[in-house]
Amino acid sequence: MNLTPRIKEKRWDLSLEEKIFEKWQKDGIFSFNKRSKKPLFSIDTPPPYVNTPVHIGHAYTYVWMDIMARYKRMQGYNVLFPMGLDKNGLPIEVQTEKEFNIRMSELSRQNFIEKCRSLLEKYGDISLDTFKKLGLSCNSWDKKYELGGRYDTDDPEYRRLTQETFIHLWKKGLIYEGIKTVNYCPVCKTAISDAEVEYVEDYTDLNYIKFKLKENQEDIVIATTRPELLCACKIIIFNPNDERYTRLENKHAIVPIYNYDVKIMSHPYAKPEFGTGLVMICSYGDYGDVRLLRELNIEPTYTIDENGKMKESAGKYSGLSVLEARERIIKDLEMMGLLLKKERIKHRTPICERSKNPIEFIAMREIYLKQVDYKDEILKMADEMKFYAPESKQILIDWINSVSIDWVISRRRYYGTEIPLWYCINCGNVILPKPGKYYQPWKEPCPISKCPKCNGKDFKGEERIFDTWFDSSTSEVYILGYLWDKNYFKRNFPCSIRPQGKEIVRNWLYFTLLKSYHLFRKKPFENVWIHMHVVDEKGEKMSKSKGNIINPQDVIKRYGAEGFRIWTCLEGDITKGDIRCSFERIEGHAKFITKLWNIARFVSIFPRVKAKPKETDKWILGELSKLIEDVKKSYDEYAFSDAATLIRDFTWNLFASNYIEMVKARAYGQEFSKGEQRAAWFTLNECLRTILLLFAPIIPFLTEHLWSTIYGGKSIHHKRFPKAKWDKSLNQLTQKVVDFNSYVWNKKREEGLSLKDPIRVKVPEELMIFYEDLKAMHNIID
Repeated sequence: MNLTPRIKEKRWDLSLEEKIFEKWQKDGIFSFNKRSKKPLFSIDTPPPYVNTPVHIGHAYTYVWMDIMARYKRMQGYNVLFPMGLDKNGLPIEVQTEKEFNIRMSELSRQNFIEKCRSLLEKYGDISLDTFKKLGLSCNSWDKKYELGGRYDTDDPEYRRLTQETFIHLWKKGLIYEGIKTVNYCPVCKTAISDAEVEYVEDYTDLNYIKFKLKENQEDIVIATTRPELLCACKIIIFNPNDERYTRLENKHAIVPIYNYDVKIMSHPYAKPEFGTGLVMICSYGDYGDVRLLRELNIEPTYTIDENGKMKESAGKYSGLSVLEARERIIKDLEMMGLLLKKERIKHRTPICERSKNPIEFIAMREIYLKQVDYKDEILKMADEMKFYAPESKQILIDWINSVSIDWVISRRRYYGTEIPLWYCINCGNVILPKPGKYYQPWKEPCPISKCPKCNGKDFKGEERIFDTWFDSSTSEVYILGYLWDKNYFKRNFPCSIRPQGKEIVRNWLYFTLLKSYHLFRKKPFENVWIHMHVVDEKGEKMSKSKGNIINPQDVIKRYGAEGFRIWTCLEGDITKGDIRCSFERIEGHAKFITKLWNIARFVSIFPRVKAKPKETDKWILGELSKLIEDVKKSYDEYAFSDAATLIRDFTWNLFASNYIEMVKARAYGQEFSKGEQRAAWFTLNECLRTILLLFAPIIPFLTEHLWSTIYGGKSIHHKRFPKAKWDKSLNQLTQKVVDFNSYVWNKKREEGLSLKDPIRVKVPEELMIFYEDLKAMHNIID
């Protein structure tokens, strides 16, 4: 028989990836079949925001999501794995203002929206291109209003769902409007929720200012980082255990510059070690001020407007920006001899997660969804879901416990889902439309012609939009077909898994739980997979300013999708900690692709036959069974790093370095019977087939090509996951086999012999069942 490899090429050709992907799309092998009898496995993929190209973290984590989908298909599931793109909210508005050098307020609403859409179309194509090159097995890359179809969060259908959830929540009495103190970003010019606030450690001045006691004109000193809020000082506190100030209880201090008096009282919120221990509570300098004045039921004085300017209550500083007012007041205090000193300190400052600008606390009329009264129920719901890694659940628990105000869901921006409300101009009655269509109240007439309360015929449409998280927190409802087939939705809700980053647990995951509880009284997911970050070689966050960004497109050009994909798994488990990334690390792991190619090329020399395994074959097949069991367990736990490491180590260290070398002579028919040769052929192919099947979810292009070239038939991605079927009793000899082979190789090296040279060495008694193969492998002299 002429033994020539069926794999002709000497190395993996990266250009094959694109051709294979195109064939997958043509054959529709990942299409979703709603009528399938298989159990459903649904993945609520996080729609990446498209105002910038896909970054390395997106690419990494989407590969892991793809591995989930591919593995579950091999387990016999009907996998719902849709691709979505997030296109709502502030990021695209900010990008539009930047790229077109405009301000939203300077354009008509329609004109600004059209400019946003033009950028979204441009960036959306770039995002999809990266995901396609990575080989994601999403159900469809075409926008379709059906199960498995690609979707955008600014689609009319998606926005219709958002509005429908709002209408149901309104009818349940869970929505209300009110004037409250809100987090406000002067740059974005909108209220934002607590979940959209970040904190940064920054240097600022702590100013020591002299106040006078009203009762005896005694000087007291108070330190503050916000002197511009002197006009809004409401009370001064000290810690009850601070004996320096117990004499001041219930006395009054005169606020400098403004000359009005405020009460002094003890309160545990004051920290004796901060400044002088006396703290002025203003409306509002930080969250502490907000909470304390609410607790004490003190009416606030709002001194900053929606443009970040000082209001009339600031007196002569009215109209100045916050920073300008701060500088002017400090200068005036110095001139009056009331500023004793300035101390440079590190201060924790709340900022808007989008603009990175410090937020202010101002009073606004906004729309809220109730959440504070339902924290216990949400905590119980969290206990019903399984988390990967388990410790990541605590991020959610801590956030739920921190919730202290209801969720402000209205935003004063343009590009987002409109709040579907109209108001009767005559009596102010609120008109809530029926669900079933996408409404744009700012430009559409009211759906009724006459107010049911006063018979008025003039209406004003709501101009605000929803918080983008109000949209995003219904993604699992959308992908499960709530809009198109409510019976299907009811049968298959909750969703199987939500994969997402730890930084959006407090908004995307939490708000999804909240809405799911309010709408369905059910958990939204069976499983939650939380990942950490991809960082640079030094463990630092990647950023343009640091110049340490690695573009996934550049990685794909160098090493192909398979080089990138194998790196994502062999580098470590991203649910346990941050993953370090560099071209050197990726290149190192990508070398295994070449090793697997060479192994497959060698095995492809020998035909796949049926035969009775010999002892050496039984040993490796036993190890193969153990590998299948261990890898399946890792896949089941979404521990893909463990799975990849197990397969690589078996393939490289056990199968290639030991078994192949032991049976190479037998496979070529050198001094062995035909039956023994065929047993080697059988086992070599059995091992390779299994390795390819085990690796198929992780490196789908390479395994597809090798499988189709060597074994033919239907796609490897239509195959079932292998089952452990071989006896493992000889596995106890594995370490002794490895040790003996290493011993002989080292002995030859020490004696200056080549690996082919004969050697006189004693085979251990327990390994004598492998004697003929070991003898041929090492050229052992009896």
